Amino acid sequence: MKKVLSFFAVASLAVATVACGPSKAEIEAKEKAKQDSLTEVMKADSIANAAKAELEAKAAAAKADSLAQVAKADSLAKAEEASKGKKGGKK
Repeated sequence: MKKVLSFFAVASLAVATVACGPSKAEIEAKEKAKQDSLTEVMKADSIANAAKAELEAKAAAAKADSLAQVAKADSLAKAEEASKGKKGGKK
C-alpha cells in the first residue's frame, strides 16, 4: 500500500511540475515580445543619437561662423587703423 501511495505521489508531483510550466507558445511569445522591445529601444536610441549628432554639427557650424565673423571684424579694424596712420602723410 505504501508503495502504491508513493508511486501516485511521485506521479502527481511530476504531472503537476510539467503541467504548471509555461507552454512552448507562451515561451516563444514572451521571447518575441522581449526582442520587439529591444528593437524599439535600439531604434529610439538610434534616432536620439542622430538628433544629437545633428545638434552638435549645427553648434560646431555656428561656432565656426562666429569665429569667422570675429576674425573678419578684427582684420577690418586693423585695416582701418593702418589706413588712419597712413592718411597723415609727410610733413
